[in-house]
Amino acid sequence: MPDRREVLTAGALAAASWIWSPLTRAASEGGSSATGSPAHAANVYPLKLTRGDRLLLAAQVNGHDVEALLDSAAEASFLDRAFAQRIGLAGQESVMAKGSGEKNFGVSLANGVTLSAAGLTLRDQTVAISDLGDVAQRLLGHPLDMILGRELFDAARLRIDIERRELAVMDDKSEPRGVRVELETVNGIEVFPVRVEGEPARAALDLGNGSQVLVGGAYAQRRGFFTDGRAVTKEAGGGLGGEIQRSIVALKTLEIAGVTLRDVAAALDEGDSATELNVGISVLRHFVITTDFRAHALWLEPRR
Repeated sequence: MPDRREVLTAGALAAASWIWSPLTRAASEGGSSATGSPAHAANVYPLKLTRGDRLLLAAQVNGHDVEALLDSAAEASFLDRAFAQRIGLAGQESVMAKGSGEKNFGVSLANGVTLSAAGLTLRDQTVAISDLGDVAQRLLGHPLDMILGRELFDAARLRIDIERRELAVMDDKSEPRGVRVELETVNGIEVFPVRVEGEPARAALDLGNGSQVLVGGAYAQRRGFFTDGRAVTKEAGGGLGGEIQRSIVALKTLEIAGVTLRDVAAALDEGDSATELNVGISVLRHFVITTDFRAHALWLEPRR
């Protein structure tokens, strides 16, 4: 296994950097600890689409039931500190993390944790423990005990139908429906090719993003989206790390897997780790999505 000592976690909701335990990615980097994957898609698991367009999935942490927010662009899973205390889980070390909000924040890292969801069991995971109260209230309007990150996506091929509120674990021997696009890992998250106003770009696949498309600051400056005379508005945003004011413009076109979306709202993301684009629920709900992070593949089936 490669020595992954420094990893950047960069979801729209959950973004953090810290020194990483090599046990965390056991499910995807050899010696997989994932079990219980069905041979076909007979096992379908319900998703809940909550306020703010976030997806919730039933999960377990060390055998304790929890409702988790699904975030494909968070390389780490997060537990709310109060929930961790209730189940007797304590962190072994404390570090500072940088989120997609305005400020850095403290987290404790807990090793050797067992996560379960969608019929999969992921052992020997490292999770971050932090206060999720602020982000939960701002984005969901109710408490949040867990953010389930890319560990689940690393463990199996998943088919996600946002409009039907369903997640299925798929047989990885059959070809999914839809247009296949290649994924590439950049700063710990998966990106895929898109076209923005006719020019190619790379977009992060972020099911934890329930708001606008995010546009990285360097990419926005290069393309002139916020300086070419188009209307710019302001809106509150930000995930972990607190609320932040973001500038909003409309992208004339965004092409994904042969589907062209027009007048797409996009918010400026000036974070150091921002990808060129970050697409979330507002865009991905136009497709039925099949992800296979192990094969670096994504299938997008346009909704009819």
